[in-house]
Amino acid sequence: METRKELKSLFWVVAVFAVMFFLPTDSERFCTAVDASLDLAKWYAREHVVLCLLPAFFIAGAIAVFVSQGSVLKYFGANAKRWLSYSVAAVSGAILAVCSCTILPLFTSIYKRGAGLGPAVAFLYSGPAVSILSIILTTHILGIELGMARMIGAVCFSVIIGLAMSFVFRKEEQEKMERQMNIAPPPETRPMRQTALLVFTLAAILVFANWGAPDAADTGLWQFIFTYKWLFTAGFGLLLCRSLVRVLKLRPAWVAAAATATLLSTWLSAEFIAEKRLMPLIPMIVGITALSVMLLFDKRDPENREWALSSWGFAKQIMPLLAIGVLTAGFLLGSTHDAESVAGIVPEGWVERAVGGNSLLSNFLASFTGAFMYFATLTEVPIVQGLSDLGMGQGPALALLLAGPSLSLPNMLVIRSVMGTKKTVVYVVLVILLATMAGYVYGNMF
Repeated sequence: METRKELKSLFWVVAVFAVMFFLPTDSERFCTAVDASLDLAKWYAREHVVLCLLPAFFIAGAIAVFVSQGSVLKYFGANAKRWLSYSVAAVSGAILAVCSCTILPLFTSIYKRGAGLGPAVAFLYSGPAVSILSIILTTHILGIELGMARMIGAVCFSVIIGLAMSFVFRKEEQEKMERQMNIAPPPETRPMRQTALLVFTLAAILVFANWGAPDAADTGLWQFIFTYKWLFTAGFGLLLCRSLVRVLKLRPAWVAAAATATLLSTWLSAEFIAEKRLMPLIPMIVGITALSVMLLFDKRDPENREWALSSWGFAKQIMPLLAIGVLTAGFLLGSTHDAESVAGIVPEGWVERAVGGNSLLSNFLASFTGAFMYFATLTEVPIVQGLSDLGMGQGPALALLLAGPSLSLPNMLVIRSVMGTKKTVVYVVLVILLATMAGYVYGNMF
């Protein structure tokens, strides 16, 4: 055993040395891929971590601490009625405008609280895939046929994939059902409506803070909400302050001081930060820091401190894997978040040539490539539009839209740490195969 351990250490030393020794630093494509990796990581840190992930960690922490296990088992448990659990999973996903990474803390939270594998996976898929905002944008830019096909496919897939996962791992699910039948959940410490209001308020802040810019010609509701999205976010922030005082019993003076500091930071960032896209980050950081401090130092209710520690636990588990995944995805497939993308190590021409037409292979390559790429919320639509201009078929376009937003390399790494390798592989294969078949059928119809 000792010899095997030493040989393993020797292997990794030799492998790292070999990689460093043969590093192709004189290759222009390699250097461009490194730039793409760092560019995507920088953009992810600026645009996604503060406004998306940090609120998501607090939502996950609130679910883990304040939502009773009995409520999770009632709606998502292995013994819950299927029509109820899958309906709730699909509807929950439709409300949230989140990406494949932001959904992870929420999925991890309900899964660890006892949710059945099928409903939890249905929620995991539906969160990024069934977003109402993404469906509206797809219809508006790519056409009503593709938008409707994406909506129907995503809703059906969330249920089909959940049922398939539950069937494949039915032995484990049966054991979970038997265990949960003997669970007597403790009584709720507060009315469910109060907890629901708190979680809803946090989710609303997440949604409105990340409300994407509409198309230039759009003058409807989307444009109205985007114009006043920070007022909506501030309004829900005030509602959160009310919940912190009325529901969590935090000291009103503390909450007032935190709200004042957040408002002051909003004014200061508007005055002194020249880059407009970075202005919202300061108030969000100040608000989250103030909330964390209040929760950690509150001695009236131990659950408040537990909420902060639970949120930190999710961040500690998920953030390192996301960082590795984002860097790897940028290196392999490039940084595609802006109009001027930076190429990865995989030549762009390969992807463009592979997804033309409507063969099974082109649909498979579109869904496979999309599954490993990282798409921020709503960015998949302009990317598909650009690929369509280069000759992408309608079928592969749908395949990418059904597989890409719900999966990514960072997403897979985190799912594996939660569910294990076998379940993650089955989930990824199901998404890719279903997206491939849906794209192929749709491409032959249109």
